[in-house]
Amino acid sequence: MFLGVPVPASGAAAVFRVRLVSVGSLPPALLGFLQEGVRRELGAAVEMGGNLPLPGACPEGLGQYPGAPFLAALAAARPPGDEVILGVTGVDLTVPGLNFVFGLADSRSRAAVISLARLYPEFYGQPRDPGRFKARAVTEAVHELGHLSGLGHCIDPACVMSFSNSLADADRKGPGFCRTCREKLGK
Repeated sequence: MFLGVPVPASGAAAVFRVRLVSVGSLPPALLGFLQEGVRRELGAAVEMGGNLPLPGACPEGLGQYPGAPFLAALAAARPPGDEVILGVTGVDLTVPGLNFVFGLADSRSRAAVISLARLYPEFYGQPRDPGRFKARAVTEAVHELGHLSGLGHCIDPACVMSFSNSLADADRKGPGFCRTCREKLGK
């Protein structure tokens, strides 16, 4: 989900430096495969940025955290300069008007977050599948970083920038950009 300004008709600048941080406690191996996946898909320099605490408590009875405080905490933790920050959390996120989100991005603050909670096959009662989980996580990370690079949602359902309204949407698109989005990125 994109919370930034509309994408201009002209090309967009690509993300070159990404700071990857855990929001809440996550095993370091989770960030390691994301670091490599983002490097591979975007050609970005990706540095580990440590761990931030969960921003606030989960509203009672919901089981989901509002996404806006995550973006605010990440924006405050982003170092000055041209670097963007991508937070990764294991908790379920939501925003007003949607039941859940896989991720959020705010181009103004150059901050994004992805939630791993609904990317695990086990969340849906399916058998554990580490390969599928990792592919989904990289796809969502690249999607949110695409927003921070100036891209909006794409109408091509196979493009990583296509909006994911369901897990089936996320699985269909994969981590690659369509030709139009790749051209906007200058790739």
